[in-house]
Amino acid sequence: DPPAVEGVPGLQMKFDPRTMELSWDCAENTTSLECVMIHEEKGEIRRQNKECHCKFLDYSLHGGVTFMVKVNTTQGLITEKLVYTNPGGEGTAAQNFSCFIYNVSFMNCTWARGPAAPEDVQYFLYIRNSKKKVVQECPQYIEASGTHVGCYVKDLSWLSFYNYFLVNGTSRHTGIQFFDSILSTKKIGEDNGVALEKDRPGPFFPEHGTPRFQSLLFCPKIDVSGDLENKYNFPCPEPRAKHTVKIRTSDARAERWGPWSQPLEFGTCLSEPGPGGS
Repeated sequence: DPPAVEGVPGLQMKFDPRTMELSWDCAENTTSLECVMIHEEKGEIRRQNKECHCKFLDYSLHGGVTFMVKVNTTQGLITEKLVYTNPGGEGTAAQNFSCFIYNVSFMNCTWARGPAAPEDVQYFLYIRNSKKKVVQECPQYIEASGTHVGCYVKDLSWLSFYNYFLVNGTSRHTGIQFFDSILSTKKIGEDNGVALEKDRPGPFFPEHGTPRFQSLLFCPKIDVSGDLENKYNFPCPEPRAKHTVKIRTSDARAERWGPWSQPLEFGTCLSEPGPGGS
């Protein structure tokens, strides 16, 4: 985790980046008015709280932030500031950080060494579920010349819609700055892995390759819970009329649907009966 910091004597302000909580001492007859996070990208983020602490949503902290607290006391209005910095050598933090989710089933995150990072630098990735505050270190690192430069995450079931990513580092020679970012899983790729098993007797079984997520088929709309095989058995009595199937997927945690797949057809066109036919 990024380091916790404490302010100068007075209100004894403290900030814990793990919980994004700013706290301070409350003397008798003290009334809290407002606490403010001054973020380099988001500007001023204000919270009003009658207690002696304020809790913020997850924000990136690697660029440094300033906290300000206003309280009323018997001696009048007191305003104090706490500056949160990113300790370590300039240019040592991981850079060019990005993550991609493939087929809604696994995620790859990659980054590059900082330009001023020493030869023995080692980076570590931590991911925090912003909803449940569950923290997990990268389960499988990708290395280049012995240095972690990426991470492969196979199990995505514990992620929330928004997640906090932290890459920190160690070295025997100098302090390593951290890099952090808030990423969402809002974009779900199109399901291109749709197939039809049709050269056999009996019902047809549309399949797709996105385990552990819900699917939706339009024939008309049918909800299908994803399982290990991701199959749906169409009741198609003889003669089998022509059907067109589209499938789309949703991460049940985010409740947002991805785009529809390309349409697939199965069955046969039923010919119109002749003048004497039935």
